[in-house]
Amino acid sequence: MENAVIGLPRINEPAPDFQVNTTHGPRSLADYKGKWLILFSHPADFTPVCTTEFIAFAKAADQFKAMNCELLGLSVDSIYSHLAWMQSIKQNFGVEIPFPIIDDIKMEVARAYGMIHPGAADTQAVRATFFIDPESKLRAMVYYPMTNGRSIDEFLRLLKAMQTSDAHKVATPEGWTPGCDVIVPPPKTPQAIEARKGEGYAMKDWYFATKPL
Repeated sequence: MENAVIGLPRINEPAPDFQVNTTHGPRSLADYKGKWLILFSHPADFTPVCTTEFIAFAKAADQFKAMNCELLGLSVDSIYSHLAWMQSIKQNFGVEIPFPIIDDIKMEVARAYGMIHPGAADTQAVRATFFIDPESKLRAMVYYPMTNGRSIDEFLRLLKAMQTSDAHKVATPEGWTPGCDVIVPPPKTPQAIEARKGEGYAMKDWYFATKPL
C-alpha cells in the first residue's frame, strides 16, 4: 500500500519491547536495563554503505562502552547471513564486529520501531538509529536514506550531550562538545528573570544564559 501509515515510537516514552535471536544469542530489551542502548537498523547485509557503518561502529564500540552504552544492530536478514557478513568484514577489512546483530526475518522489531518504509523498499529497513536510556525510554531517533551512511562521531557526540543534560539539568547548544559552555534553563516568572541577572551566568538576554561545566 503506497499510503500505508508507518507507526513510530515516541521520544521520552518506553521503547517498544523485544525478545530476539542475535549473533550473540537471545537478547531482550530488559537485558539492557541500567545501560544506554543504541539500536540501529541497516537495509541489508553485504551492502557497501552498511559495511562502512558497521566498521565504524565496531571501531567506536569501546568508546560507547566507556559511556555505559551497548550497541545492537538489526536487519531483516537471517542469523546465517549476519554471520557470513561478519566473516567477510573480518577477512576483507580486518575488523571484528563485537556487538550482536538481530535476526529480524519476520520484521517484528523493524515494524515496532518504524524501520520499514514502503516508499524506500518493501522489505528493507531504512537506516534508523534509536537511543534508549537506562530506564528503557526512547530518547532520540535518527533516520537516514538508504543511499547515505551515518556519522558515528555524531552519535558519540549526541550520547554525551544527552548524558550531560541528564546529569546537570542543562541543555546543549548546536554542535556542543565536552568543554563547551552549556545552556541553563530559562526563568519562568518575572521574579526569576530579575534574580537571573545576579546568578553569575553569561547572559545574552533574559532567556539565553550559559555557563561552563
